[in-house]
Amino acid sequence: MNLRLLIPFFDTSAQGWASEARWLRWLTFLWLLVGLTILFSASYAIADADKNDGLYYFKVQILWILVGLVGFNLVVHSPLRYIVGIADWFLIIILGLILITALPGVGTSVNGATRWLFLGSFQIQPSELIKPFLVLQSARIFGQWDRLKRGTRVLWLVIFGLVLVGILLQPNLSTTALCGILLWLVALAAGVPYPYMSGTALAGIGVAVLSVSFRSYQRRRILSFLNPWADATGDGYQLVQSLLAVGSGGHWGTGFGLSQQKLFYLPIQYTDFIFSVFAEEFGFVGCALLMVMLLAYATLALRVAMKTQNPVYRLVAIGVMVLMVGQSLLNIGVATGALPTTGLPFPLFSYGGSSMISSLVSAGLLIRVARESSEAKVVRLDDRRPEKKASGRSVSPRAT
Repeated sequence: MNLRLLIPFFDTSAQGWASEARWLRWLTFLWLLVGLTILFSASYAIADADKNDGLYYFKVQILWILVGLVGFNLVVHSPLRYIVGIADWFLIIILGLILITALPGVGTSVNGATRWLFLGSFQIQPSELIKPFLVLQSARIFGQWDRLKRGTRVLWLVIFGLVLVGILLQPNLSTTALCGILLWLVALAAGVPYPYMSGTALAGIGVAVLSVSFRSYQRRRILSFLNPWADATGDGYQLVQSLLAVGSGGHWGTGFGLSQQKLFYLPIQYTDFIFSVFAEEFGFVGCALLMVMLLAYATLALRVAMKTQNPVYRLVAIGVMVLMVGQSLLNIGVATGALPTTGLPFPLFSYGGSSMISSLVSAGLLIRVARESSEAKVVRLDDRRPEKKASGRSVSPRAT
């Protein structure tokens, strides 16, 4: 195997790709570069205070990016039929890891949530790693829905349900909601009958209501979202500080590295609220350009989906678009007060190895779909038939 294929920046084969694949590749790298830049600014002060090294989070993030880029390029250069074929095994294995986090003494708890596992010296978050495989397997199941046996359908619906329940029990309502929306939209795009769609939608809303009913902190988050200023130093603190950061940016921003809210006012400023730091430092103009980048990514993803003939691959493209762009919009909605405060990372921006690997693998899947949708060439049968002379003898087209 050519080792250069594992390092995207030394991969010269991209010159022969379809235009959508090339554009998506460079958009991914641009997105990654902007995210790494803002992470440097958002994390420096807190890393210097907590780790005695202002570059700590920045350096760790670079290591995870290198790991993610290897996965990214492996996906980009692997046939989709192989990737889709093994997605079910990866999904089940990571589902097992999600369920293991619930075992006493196994999962690692942070801020009251048990979402992490230690594998040796590395800490992973299975609920992040499962996202690209959830896209693949949902596309595989819903893309062949009419051809599957009833037992197979029920089996995979149960497995998808277990994924959602396992993530919800951590508890992680935001990721559960994102994965549920992802599954629902992929099924909708596949044309699954409306009775199934309406039933699952109602069930999802019911589960969310029950979760909020039994967990007081989730209720407080929703109430504080409606009026964060009513308890600006308590439950509304995160949103108030985020709104102050976004509002302080003005039209042009305070300038790179000059955010004031990141200096121990805005909580978790290098993960869930990293967009708030971006908005403060780059202002309305920077945020508008970021939205243009997300719009361009979504447009290219839809173009790839429309060009793809294989229904399963089309759903993979749609699923990746929902995962990358949809999750970004949800994170922005939380930071700007349009949605209740949740712990959802910004893809390719927020600090975290599991999120970074998941996002890069997902981006690689979309590029692979773009490559395969443009590499197949259709040859008309009429062009391959030998022409006949008046005498009835057939000759090749080149001989005429």
